[in-house]
Amino acid sequence: MYSAADIIAHSIEGYFTATEQPELINLQIEANIKTVIRTTEQLLQHPTDLDARGEFAWAATLALNGLTYLGTAGFSYPNHMIEHGMSAICDVPHGAGLSVVMPAWMTWYHKRNPKQFQRFAKEIFGLSTAEQGIEALKAWFNKIGTPTTLEQLNINQHDLNLIINNAAQNAIDWQMSDVYNHQIIATILNLAK
Repeated sequence: MYSAADIIAHSIEGYFTATEQPELINLQIEANIKTVIRTTEQLLQHPTDLDARGEFAWAATLALNGLTYLGTAGFSYPNHMIEHGMSAICDVPHGAGLSVVMPAWMTWYHKRNPKQFQRFAKEIFGLSTAEQGIEALKAWFNKIGTPTTLEQLNINQHDLNLIINNAAQNAIDWQMSDVYNHQIIATILNLAK
């Protein structure tokens, strides 16, 4: 379910990149992600479960209506910025691109905010290290049938070069090129091979 990956991506952008984040918002984001995981698994087993559909839709609304950014400052949207370059170049559904970009970006970024990544691992998956949390998210994406590698999206080296160029321009347009230059974006995407 590609929409599950999109909801999680919207939930983690501020969660991992913010310089200021209220504890209440951390808790709300964690509850939202756990709800997405639980209801996605319920819906894969029982697609007509209206209660699960309702909670899934509610989680999507919370991830996108701005509530998870209340009191949050100094954040950016690197996963979306990179993925928009992917969808612009290749015929890739947005959520599918995000499920590839997120684990790669998290692998590259986690040492910039180790406490929050350890918290994510513990609160979402009951694990103790950032690396374990990243691998657990990747495994969960694979479990629900969303891709986690560029190969699964049939992205070849030529297309990858075009994606990197597009995402680097996005970084300029989104005022994120101080961190996400051409080389950094290439490094992140190469972690998704």
